[in-house]
Amino acid sequence: MTAALHVCRHCDDPITDPDDAVEVAYEHGNSGPGWSIWAHRAHAHLVEPDPVPLLILARLAAFKATHRDV
Repeated sequence: MTAALHVCRHCDDPITDPDDAVEVAYEHGNSGPGWSIWAHRAHAHLVEPDPVPLLILARLAAFKATHRDV
C-alpha cells in the first residue's frame, strides 16, 4: 500500500517524505467528512488559521457590542 501524497499548506509543494508531514489543522466538510491540512515540519509554525471564521466572529461581537437590546 502506498502512502498518501500530502501538499504543504504554506508553500503548496508536495511533501515527499512521510516523516516530514505534520497535520496542522482539520477542515470540516459541508456534506460529508472533512480533511486534514498538512505542512512540512519546517513550515508548520507558519500556517495561519482561516481568516473567514475569525472575521465572522468579529462582526458578531461588534454587532452585539453596539446593539445591547438584541
